[in-house]
Amino acid sequence: MKVAVFGAAGWTGRAILANLAHRHEVRAIDWAPAAWAQWQDIDGPWTGECHFGDIADFATVDQALAGVDAVIHAAVYAASAPGGYGVNDEMPFRINLKGLWNVLEAARQRQLPGPVVHLGSCQTVHPQGLFFSAEVRRPDASLYAVTKRLQEEMCRQYHEGTGLRVIVLRPDYIVDSRLGIGRHREPLGAGGSPCRNGWVCRHDLAEACRLAMESSLGFDIFHIVGTPEAEASCNVARSREVLGLQYRGNLEQYR
Repeated sequence: MKVAVFGAAGWTGRAILANLAHRHEVRAIDWAPAAWAQWQDIDGPWTGECHFGDIADFATVDQALAGVDAVIHAAVYAASAPGGYGVNDEMPFRINLKGLWNVLEAARQRQLPGPVVHLGSCQTVHPQGLFFSAEVRRPDASLYAVTKRLQEEMCRQYHEGTGLRVIVLRPDYIVDSRLGIGRHREPLGAGGSPCRNGWVCRHDLAEACRLAMESSLGFDIFHIVGTPEAEASCNVARSREVLGLQYRGNLEQYR
């Protein structure tokens, strides 16, 4: 298949590209060539097809989907400037919400044969002790959390209202168990950040994206968490049962 990957230059996007590179034809999409600088020292250059532009612009997104079969949507607003995700910051709404709406609507209009795989976000353990099934939503209310929950609701409604195939993946904290670092480049394990319930290796998450994209599912929601204790609090077991995902990241070495 030909797959469009939004947010391709990011921490998770680079792992998705590596996973897909020898299996599918890939179109990498991000905001500008400068986006590739952040992880180039770790992941090296991407030499495949690239599209650049504002995900909040519908025409840009629609053109990026020309000729593709499926979408993996990993784009998210990562605030580094002061005031990011603050009360006056409009970017979470532009990137996280308008951007996803553009992807879903362009996919619907183009009648893509494959699904949209959306990379959501969720806690692993519910603060009220509820089991996180697909029907139990995250309850936290930071602006980031609100936009990620609204993204998930948008995916549900697009599927129910239009029949668009959408699979939502709910990771918690994304690390790289091969390199021993987290998404903020902090070291894992002794002298760094000890393993906690909720971690997932970005390469396992990338594999989940590929398996979801290759599936025949119409709509579903999976927690993607690599720590064994997560099975007691969220529906991570369904990622093994339904997607066939095998968690290979060695997180235990960082306890």
